[in-house]
Amino acid sequence: MTERRDRKDALLEAGLTLAAELSLPVVLQRIVDLAAEVTDARYGALGVIGGGGELVEFITTGITARQRRDIGALPRGRGILGLLIKKPRPVRIRKIADHARSVGFPPHHPPMHSFLGAPVQAMGRVFGNIYLAEKRGAPEFSPEDQESLVVLATQAGVAIANASLYEEARLRERWLNALHAITTDILSGADSKSLLADIAVHACELATAKVATIVTLSSSPGQLVVAAAAGAHAKQLHGRPMPAHGSISGDVMRTGKPLVLDDVSSDPRAHQPTVQLGRHGPALFVPLRVRGRATGTLMVANLKGGRRFDAQTLRFVETFADQASVAIEFGRAQADLRRLGLMEERERIAKELHDGIIQSLFAVGMGLQGTAQLAGSLETAARIEGAVEELDRVIRDLRNYIFGLRPGILADRQLDQALRELGEAAQKRSNTRVEVDVDAELAAGLTSRSHDIVQITREALSNVARHAHATHSVVRLARRGSMAVLTIEDDGIGFDVRSGQSGNGLPNMRDRAAAMGGTLRVASKSGKGTKLRLTFAV
Repeated sequence: MTERRDRKDALLEAGLTLAAELSLPVVLQRIVDLAAEVTDARYGALGVIGGGGELVEFITTGITARQRRDIGALPRGRGILGLLIKKPRPVRIRKIADHARSVGFPPHHPPMHSFLGAPVQAMGRVFGNIYLAEKRGAPEFSPEDQESLVVLATQAGVAIANASLYEEARLRERWLNALHAITTDILSGADSKSLLADIAVHACELATAKVATIVTLSSSPGQLVVAAAAGAHAKQLHGRPMPAHGSISGDVMRTGKPLVLDDVSSDPRAHQPTVQLGRHGPALFVPLRVRGRATGTLMVANLKGGRRFDAQTLRFVETFADQASVAIEFGRAQADLRRLGLMEERERIAKELHDGIIQSLFAVGMGLQGTAQLAGSLETAARIEGAVEELDRVIRDLRNYIFGLRPGILADRQLDQALRELGEAAQKRSNTRVEVDVDAELAAGLTSRSHDIVQITREALSNVARHAHATHSVVRLARRGSMAVLTIEDDGIGFDVRSGQSGNGLPNMRDRAAAMGGTLRVASKSGKGTKLRLTFAV
């Protein structure tokens, strides 16, 4: 009688203890500890059931951290554990090994004989199961133990429901705070690199994950790159390349659908150098969409053997990724507006120089030439003519500066027309026939980068005219998947690229390409012409 009173008091105290706690991880651990204490079990566990009917989380008591590491991956929920998942009702077994559903234990698992289990229902569904093993001082658990566990499981269901609602409210609050922080970064003019880094940090916190990465298109065709990383091994992961074809991120970008993996390292599509470096296990991938097209992926992951991700985490991360994509696109639009503003300012300055300063210098020069004719001394006339020549040189320099300031003279909002006019001008200056082939739709979307495209094309065509001795050259701007490719090639005499010649303006062109986030490749052989190829993301 005293034992039953003590047990009831313990269950009442357990209910009060669970009701006072709102942290879900703490609640789950206390449930396991209390269940083992009330039934006098040596070992206990609470398995959380995911949407697919498998265990996604396993909280234990009585097993050391080292034993858990030695045992390895979480149980899948088969054998005796699966019995409760398929038929959620209490189970009491005298000897586990003798049961028909027993499948044995993995290596390094402590020996267990007697077993007691009961389902935990929360929010109208079976949340998980309580598993107990090794009754102290008896060969098996008693019917009273089973009755106590059922009562505790009922209390646990209420506590889990309250804690889950509280966790969801806190998650929503973190989600809103993360969106607010990203929006603030954009409005304050944060650059894209720091913006992506902040998104990775917030995603890691939202998913309660150990690591988060953002993979985007690389400047190299067919390649992706880790543009941002947060959490474990972030510094080593940042900047690592991976193939677009056949990779998980590539497939998620292609399909536009999220993907949840229990162990990313076992997926054949995983880029093993990156996965092994980060020691990734459970992972969740969602696409980053811009104007209906996926331009990258957001991945959150736990270390190998860590907690799997549930459907609720997927929903929050996916929604966050969609909102983050809007923020990223807005940031890009703001950057484009700033570039356009800079181009318009350059255009204004160029017009002022051309219409004001140069015309004034012309007038001064004409006046000096008239004065030279009236001069009585040949020496004076010669000095005046020298001054006029110096003015002509200044005017030529100003015109060159203006041409550099305002590619808008040719390109501003009509890049295709600008490239055609550059080709026509180059053809007039030399005996080389210049063919221009431009994707007009692509060119219309490259307004913010027209300055660099025009300058690189101008320099390349100038090289053809001065050095190539070519009869035919081609300027081509085309789309290759998600990349834009500018090609200038000729059938001239070529040159040795390995010689490190810098007289052809290649360093300047490479600097411009790098500033655009692109790559410039030059291929040339003696007597077989030259091909310059600029590749950059659209």
